[in-house]
Amino acid sequence: MNAVPNQATGPLVPDHRALRFLTAGSVDDGKSTLIGRLLYDSRAILADQLDTLEKRAAGAPIDLSLLTDGLEAEREQGITIDVAYRYFATKSRKFIIADAPGHEQYTRNMVTAAAGSDAAVVLVDITKLDWARGTDPLLAPADRLVDLLPQTRRHSLLAHLLRVPSIVFAINKLDAVADPAQAYAAVREALLAFAKEAGIEVAGVIPVSALRGDNVTQPLDVPWYRGPSLLQLLECLPTAQERKAGDLLIPVQYVAKDSDGVGDKPRTLWGRIAHGSVKAGDAVQLFPSGQTAVVAAVRIAGSVVGQAEAGQSAGLELDRQLDVSRGDWIATPNTLHPTNRFSATLAWLDTEPAVVGRKYQLRHGNRWVQARITAIESRLDIHTLAPIDAHELAVNEIGRVVVETQQPLPIEAYETNRVGGAMIVVDPASNRTSGALLVKAAA
Repeated sequence: MNAVPNQATGPLVPDHRALRFLTAGSVDDGKSTLIGRLLYDSRAILADQLDTLEKRAAGAPIDLSLLTDGLEAEREQGITIDVAYRYFATKSRKFIIADAPGHEQYTRNMVTAAAGSDAAVVLVDITKLDWARGTDPLLAPADRLVDLLPQTRRHSLLAHLLRVPSIVFAINKLDAVADPAQAYAAVREALLAFAKEAGIEVAGVIPVSALRGDNVTQPLDVPWYRGPSLLQLLECLPTAQERKAGDLLIPVQYVAKDSDGVGDKPRTLWGRIAHGSVKAGDAVQLFPSGQTAVVAAVRIAGSVVGQAEAGQSAGLELDRQLDVSRGDWIATPNTLHPTNRFSATLAWLDTEPAVVGRKYQLRHGNRWVQARITAIESRLDIHTLAPIDAHELAVNEIGRVVVETQQPLPIEAYETNRVGGAMIVVDPASNRTSGALLVKAAA
């Protein structure tokens, strides 16, 4: 049984760049315990933390979930509420882990974690599934597929929509079933069938026991599984890379004006490069003014450099003074095509439903603009993955919408650019983050 489908066979090659990944899935699937196990086995726990856990356990096995569930409400209820970030490193790689909540009520926190992640580890609690169905010879092959939990499907779809590069399924609690080999095979088949239907490219389907530590950091020594451990796979997953070649796009985050008392120095326009690269001598165009200029110097961390590329935070000095402020965009001339009407995928996260005609605030890059939903074309049924007619979107629903903005925006399709094609939706009355918009195309 291969752990990594649709991938060439052979040894895994470690990637030494830091990996940001989140754990997702349904409530009580063992996400916090898995992260605690990774930290414990990789010796990334401070001595005083370990001492506190051992005293709390009072001779019983240590509750590893307490390493991430730090809020008092989380410990009282035994669930994860807010995203908890933890850091650890192995000999070959550094990791930043986001422990996302599994409860439907806190799906918005999962979306926040997924938006900046290189990988998603979706946990599947095998004790909650009727895995024996997948081994019943009396059922037709199509009827043997194990029914997955709604949050497993929802979190996988959200990670896929948010362009998380690598999605890994970790089938947890195999130590709690009588026949782990058949249970793993049945659930693995259901996960791959769901992923194929949803268009998700799976990086791996890994059997684990977070509580016992089976196949988390060390490979599982069983005849029915010959793949890597979860940590071995994580050490080899790629990081998210926006395109470095081609057109430049930078959302302006901060404008700095330096002066040493001897005349005025040019202002420096700071922002994280969404795609492309920039060097001194390049022509650029500003949005919304449309004015053009030439880059006089490029800075990174205050020092002048020859060139800056996608993913780097850089400061540009222009050859002339222009009116530029936070929320503006810098791009290669004649490559921005602003529009105030576009179609998008909307993941709705608010208890108040999304309705046609209501006004919202959108944040695009570092720019705020007023907008309204002019049409809700369909809603995605997470069970059948089919679009169905809808007139509103309730909490945790995903749909296709058409949006109009008060001012034109230089949008791009989210499929090709995660910065130019992503927006957050804010309710102006409550200031709640209500949804995530992923642009499809200008309408």
